[in-house]
Amino acid sequence: MPSVRDLRDRIKSLKNTQQITKAMKQVASAKIRRAQMVQKQAGPYAEALQAMLRDLMQAVGSVDHPFLKPGKEGAPIGLILMTADKGLAGAFNSNIIREGQRYARDNKNLIWYAVGNKARNSVKRAGVPGDFSESLSAQDKLALAQQIAAQVTDDFVSGKISEIVLVSSKFVSVMVQRPEVRTLVPIVAEKSEEKSDGPRGAVEFSPSPEAVLTRLLPKYLEFTIYSAILETDAAFYSAQLIAMTNATDNAGKLLDDLTLAMNKARQTAITTEMLEIVGGAEAQSG
Repeated sequence: MPSVRDLRDRIKSLKNTQQITKAMKQVASAKIRRAQMVQKQAGPYAEALQAMLRDLMQAVGSVDHPFLKPGKEGAPIGLILMTADKGLAGAFNSNIIREGQRYARDNKNLIWYAVGNKARNSVKRAGVPGDFSESLSAQDKLALAQQIAAQVTDDFVSGKISEIVLVSSKFVSVMVQRPEVRTLVPIVAEKSEEKSDGPRGAVEFSPSPEAVLTRLLPKYLEFTIYSAILETDAAFYSAQLIAMTNATDNAGKLLDDLTLAMNKARQTAITTEMLEIVGGAEAQSG
């Protein structure tokens, strides 16, 4: 049984740990609000961009752009694995990495593009082929998205990869974050099933729908990756908030148990000492 001194030291250490988890919980809570605000600000632009892209692809007959054509046959798939830079967020990073590994089991021929320190470490440990790795917080988020988009675009156009696939976290709510796999390129036109009861307004594109679509497709890829970076940030801080909340609560429960054990040990020590005193007194009187 641990001594009173050992239990007191464990309680002191646990209180220090609880203070750290409380501070990290407050930091994560503040950063969640900031990340959600940035994500909401980018939302209307993303919706307008997707709507314009959908309308353009339905309006034009054919466009000679690599993103709308199948990649080079037999070339490996380019897989962008996006995680956070830090841990202490429960199973957040490991769930994304596990989803990427599951995709890799079904598609053996891959080239990895690691975004985030956890993804970079995972790719390095696995020893799989990868030509790109970057920290998620190494630079401005938009600049990072442009850098990633430029790299994968060059590799796709040159025939080095046949597809561009993104594995990242989808922010559902503060309590729920799910890993998601999306094929970004080649882009497949969606069939519109909506039936309009009235006439649609004519939209004029200058210089032409084909030219606008050609300029829009690279921006679409950049902003899709940028949105994924913002969503990963929000999902990570949500997962960290939950993890630190659970850690703080568990530390409190453990403190109660250790305090109770220390009181019992102290009472046992006092009782033993009193019995020794009484026994000694009786021995002297006898």
